[in-house]
Amino acid sequence: MKTVIVDYSKNYFQNVIGTDVPDKYSGKFVQIRHEETEYLLLSPKDFTKYHADIVEKFCLEQGLSGSYNSAKKAYEIYDPSWSIIGGGKFELDSTKKFIRLYDDSMAYGRFNPEGLEEKIMHTEDFKGYSVKIE
Repeated sequence: MKTVIVDYSKNYFQNVIGTDVPDKYSGKFVQIRHEETEYLLLSPKDFTKYHADIVEKFCLEQGLSGSYNSAKKAYEIYDPSWSIIGGGKFELDSTKKFIRLYDDSMAYGRFNPEGLEEKIMHTEDFKGYSVKIE
């Protein structure tokens, strides 16, 4: 299965608040699957308050139809070939080449940690990083 990292950090830090991307930052992430591709969507905590906001942003960029559920706590994708696996929080340190994934999403539940460390380590974005999953 192919793993694609979608990191909204550069956009947020450089284009929204006008700073360089810091060496250390944290945020939330969502794990989504479509056919043979798994997406790991990372977003700084000050950019997207909720996991559902990350999913909505991704869907808008991908041209996927969806909407917030009746409780407005989760953004649902209409296309059944896309599935939201879960979410959590992350801490990233680019100087130490380290990423930590932990916790869960109130909207989507816990992410699937099975094989995730290896998947992340084999992406161009995190080649040479150590990955800790809790």
